[in-house]
Amino acid sequence: MNRRRFLCIAAAAAATPVLAETGAPLTQVWQGTAMGSAARITLSGVGAPRAQRIFAQIARELDRIESLFSLHRDSALTRLNRDGRLNWPGADMLEVCALSDRVHHATGGAFDPTIQPLWQALARGQDPQPARALLGWSDIRVAPDEIRLPRPGMALSFNGVAQGYAADRIAALMRGAGLRDVLIDTGEISALGTRPDGTPWRARIETPAGTALRDVALRDRALAVSAPSGTRIGPQGTQAHILDPLGRAPRWTLAAVAAPSAALADALSTGLCVMDRPAIATALAALPDAEILALI
Repeated sequence: MNRRRFLCIAAAAAATPVLAETGAPLTQVWQGTAMGSAARITLSGVGAPRAQRIFAQIARELDRIESLFSLHRDSALTRLNRDGRLNWPGADMLEVCALSDRVHHATGGAFDPTIQPLWQALARGQDPQPARALLGWSDIRVAPDEIRLPRPGMALSFNGVAQGYAADRIAALMRGAGLRDVLIDTGEISALGTRPDGTPWRARIETPAGTALRDVALRDRALAVSAPSGTRIGPQGTQAHILDPLGRAPRWTLAAVAAPSAALADALSTGLCVMDRPAIATALAALPDAEILALI
């Protein structure tokens, strides 16, 4: 996925603090990709040898997430879309499906992973009406032994939640390694603990025009931003990449959400882009741990 980033680490350009006794950096940084987006992991208070071992674990975990949810390589998701069924989908796939179901219902169907056939039709410049008959998350059968797509041609996309889920999985990996101060940026941000100076991690939300909109302090909290104009699709590039299953045009140019998990923030920010204020109020009542930080 090649989408414009609307989040940046506010202190990214600052000098890296060092330990006065040894000159060793207080932070160690890994850079790579996660679900097609540039990724950056910052560890606080970890020496270089240990950091390299942890970074190797991070790379393996991100590759595993790609092997489940990518639409651009052989993955569990591409096999599900190809075959119409996926036997024994595993805990990660079931967790993402459960979260998707929760956000789908909270948003009145605005967040819907069955959007993929419509997305493909519009990206190819085809008539979207046949694809609309293939939408409907509530029709998908999800069980521990099988996920089944009930109609030929149905297909799922978890692009509105998988980057956030990747951040959550890395956060869980870091907690399991006993690390308390970590900043995870996989396109969505998860902040554990604090920076080396004991202050919260900080991120900046930017407008589609690239100007700073809001600085956010994060500690044990996740942040996600969605913007329909982040990627344009279609032969002339005129179609916003965030689509409403009901066919409504996007109502907002940007939605930023903070939540306990990056996956929840990611999915909700995606759905909000096509929702009016009464529907948004209903969604927030159903998802009380989530908070809108920007809506323009």
